Amino acid sequence: MLTVVERFVSINGEGAHAGELAAFIRFKGCNLGCSYCDTKWANSRGAVGIEYTADSLVDWVERKRVKNVTLTGGEPLLQEDIEVLITKLLSMGLRVEIETNGSLPLNRFIGVGARPAFTMDYKLPSSNMESAMRRDNFKLLCEHDTVKFVAGSIDDLDRAREIIEDYRLSERCHVYLSPVFGKIRPSEMVDYMIEHEMNGVRLQLQLHKFIWSPEKRGV
Repeated sequence: MLTVVERFVSINGEGAHAGELAAFIRFKGCNLGCSYCDTKWANSRGAVGIEYTADSLVDWVERKRVKNVTLTGGEPLLQEDIEVLITKLLSMGLRVEIETNGSLPLNRFIGVGARPAFTMDYKLPSSNMESAMRRDNFKLLCEHDTVKFVAGSIDDLDRAREIIEDYRLSERCHVYLSPVFGKIRPSEMVDYMIEHEMNGVRLQLQLHKFIWSPEKRGV
């Protein structure tokens, strides 16, 4: 069974397929507690979740007739039956994206045959969660994957640049910088990218927070 707090169709608000339609399944629970988390309501023990089988979620996706599926949270990889769901969705020829917080191993999802695309966070110092990051995941990523750095300060940007350079991430996968909403101006981030010649790195704003209220759910 998989515990879901919401499911809906909207546009991808970020990542390599930003602006495209996607069927979202948001799972309950997370093993981290980031300072800027915008889905704390989905992570608490008291969050209201509904248990579904993998087959019932696949049926829901099939009815929506959308080719992109985003599994998010919380932290979707904590779900006991997540591998079953991923396998079933991939067998339908869908593009499956996993939004994961960077603290869990990805090797069990990468083998022979089709695999999901990963959008993996690297938590920067202002998140208070950097110590939980698994940098060994970097070597598993490819051109279909993304590493996302959510920055709330110049110090965060310094750390992101260090990690990007040390692991040559922009040669391996998509790399995005995104601001903590309301903490750092996007223009500051652009100036920083220019100053440090951050070629191969993209600034991305969360589209859904500009189209709808930042607090709105189900979008």
